[in-house]
Amino acid sequence: MRSIKRIALLCGMGVVLAPAAWAENWQVAKDEEGIKVSLSEVAGSKYKAYRGVTVIKAPLAKVKALQEDVAGACAWIHECKTQKLLKAEGDQSWTYTQFNTPWPVTARDSILHVTTVQDADGSVTRKLKEEPTYLPEEKGFVRVAQVDGFWKLVPKGDSTEVTYQVHTEPGGSVPSWLANKFVVDAPFNTLKGLREKAEKP
Repeated sequence: MRSIKRIALLCGMGVVLAPAAWAENWQVAKDEEGIKVSLSEVAGSKYKAYRGVTVIKAPLAKVKALQEDVAGACAWIHECKTQKLLKAEGDQSWTYTQFNTPWPVTARDSILHVTTVQDADGSVTRKLKEEPTYLPEEKGFVRVAQVDGFWKLVPKGDSTEVTYQVHTEPGGSVPSWLANKFVVDAPFNTLKGLREKAEKP
């Protein structure tokens, strides 16, 4: 009986931890300029999850403020064409983003539901979840079908350790060469861009 309870508890925990636990087999794909990018297979998906980690020499409040400037953040998010805040409600917000994609791939757009959690140690976690039906589809864009991930900002004295982890189902057809390039370039270039912005005096 105890083992059944244990299994039920583990299954319940699996549901709670699902967004962070779908990828466990992390392999380092790039470790340059103080940014480490790791990839992991995801069961049932042909697209890998990515995780980028870096330390930014800026206080957490500054990094957090740069993320909360939704339109301005497009300048440092990889391949972001335009981005806007759709709605903000307490610790939750909804954002709309259009992305550039190389020819002949159709451009993508994405609607994210972002939930911000402030932890007792001062760290901040932003959970990212795609809500593709929040707005009608835009002509000329393929709506990203699924996003599961998070940003985690951890204060380290005057610096901030930043983790950016995401798994995406981009919708439509994406060539494997582009998908494989994106999962490395997206976290690396996004973190590099954020760091450059945050470390400016």
